[in-house]
Amino acid sequence: MTHSAMSPLDGTRSLWTALGGDPALPADVSTVVRDGALPARLPVMELARACVGACALAAAELTAVRTGRDAVPQVRLDDGAVATAFASERHLLVDGRAPVTFAPLSRFWRTADGWVRTHANYPHHRARLLAALGLGGDDAPVEVVAARIAERPAVEVEDAVYAAGGLAVALRTPKEWVAHPQGAAVAERPLVVRERVGEGPVRGLSVLDGDPLLPAAGLRVLDLTRVIAGPVATRTLALLGADVLRIDSPRLPELPDQHTDTGFGKRSAVLDLEGRADRRTFEELLERADVVVTGYRPGALDRFGLAPQALAERRPGLVLARLSAWGDHGPWAGRRGFDSLVQVATGIATVEGTPDHPGALPAQALDHGTGYLLAAAVLRALTERAQSGGTHSVRLALARTAGLLTGGLGTRAYGSTGTVYDPAPWRTETDSPLGRLRHALPPVSFTGGPDNWACPPGRWGADAPEWH
Repeated sequence: MTHSAMSPLDGTRSLWTALGGDPALPADVSTVVRDGALPARLPVMELARACVGACALAAAELTAVRTGRDAVPQVRLDDGAVATAFASERHLLVDGRAPVTFAPLSRFWRTADGWVRTHANYPHHRARLLAALGLGGDDAPVEVVAARIAERPAVEVEDAVYAAGGLAVALRTPKEWVAHPQGAAVAERPLVVRERVGEGPVRGLSVLDGDPLLPAAGLRVLDLTRVIAGPVATRTLALLGADVLRIDSPRLPELPDQHTDTGFGKRSAVLDLEGRADRRTFEELLERADVVVTGYRPGALDRFGLAPQALAERRPGLVLARLSAWGDHGPWAGRRGFDSLVQVATGIATVEGTPDHPGALPAQALDHGTGYLLAAAVLRALTERAQSGGTHSVRLALARTAGLLTGGLGTRAYGSTGTVYDPAPWRTETDSPLGRLRHALPPVSFTGGPDNWACPPGRWGADAPEWH
C-alpha cells in the first residue's frame, strides 16, 4: 500500500463542505481502505469513497434530526462495498445471465484526425446516428459505420450526429476541455448548486423508531430519471425508506437490465403526459410529492409544469433535484449525454487510454458518483427544510463531477500494489419478479441504518401510478 499525505477522508470532507454540511461531522467517519478497488490512473476510488461518504453522512444527519438525538450515527465506509456498488451493473446476474450493457454501435471509432465515441444503446439514438452518417435503416454493420466515420474529422462527426438528434463526442484532452466553451461554463459553476427557490413551512418529520432506522421514511419521491445517475440517487433514497415512484413515458422504453439494476426498493409506472387522463394522474401525484428528481436535459420537462420556479409556486416546501450531463449553462446545455461520452469530452478517456487507443474508467463512476451526491443533496435539503422551511433546489452535472477526477481530488492517495479485491462479500442474491438476482449490496452504511433494500425490483411500468 502506497501512502501519501492525503487522508482517505479528505474527499468526503470536501464534498460535505460543498453540500453545506457541518464541518465537524466527517471526523467520526470510519474507513476501511482496500488495495485493488477501482484501479485507474485517475483517483476513481477516492471519488467513489467521497461521494458515498457524503451521502451516508447526510443520511446519518437526517436520522439524528428525526430521532431527536444529539449524536449523529457513525458512518462506516468500506472500499469493498463502495467499489462493488459503483460497478453494480457489472455484478448483476438475472437467473445466472449477465446483463447486456453496450450495443455494437456504442463504442470508439477512428476518425480522419482522431477518435469519436458514440452512444446508440436505444433504438432512436441508433437510427439518428445512422441518419447523420447517411446510412438508412435501423441498423448497419460495424464495418460500414467504421468506414463512414473514418472519412470525416472527429468534431465534424460530433456536430453532425448531434444535429440529427444522436449522440457522439470527439475525444479531447483535459487541456482541450478546459479551453472548450462548455468546459469553461461547467468549471465556473459549483459542484453542487444549492438554492432556496421559494418560501415554505418548516416541515417537521415524524419521529423515527424501529429497526432499521430509515431517515427518508414517510417521504414521497417522484422519480423522473433514466439510465444510471438519477436512478442510483432514487435507489438510494428508497434504501433509506422513501416511497419512490418512477414515472416513464411509454415512448421511451428502458433497457430491461439497466432498470433491474437501479430498480431496487422502487415502483415503476408509465404515464403519457401528452394525454389528458395520464396528465391528470401525474398532477395528482405531484400534489402529494415531497421530492421531485429529474434527469432530463435542462428545460426538457418545463412544458409539463416542472420548471423550478413553477414547482416552487405550486408546491411550497418541495425539494427539487435535477441532474444533467453537461450542466445548465454553455453551448452544450441542451445536449443529451451519458457517462461514457462525458469521459471522452472531458479528457478522462485520454488519460486512461494509451497512445494507440482511448480508455475508460473501471466503472461508470461519473454516473454513480453524481447519483450518490444527488441523493446526499436531497437529504441535506430535507434536513434544512425540517429546521428552517423553504423550497429547495439542488443541481448537479456529470461534467462537473468529472472535474473532481481531472483536477479536484489531487493525485491518488493509495496506489495499486497489483492486488485485486474480491467483490463477493458485498454481493448477495435475491428472488424477484424478474428471476433470481445476484446484485451488489448498498454501500451507504451508518449505525442503525439499513443493510439492504426492502424489496427487489419489479418489471418496468408494471405498477399503478399511485402513492402507497
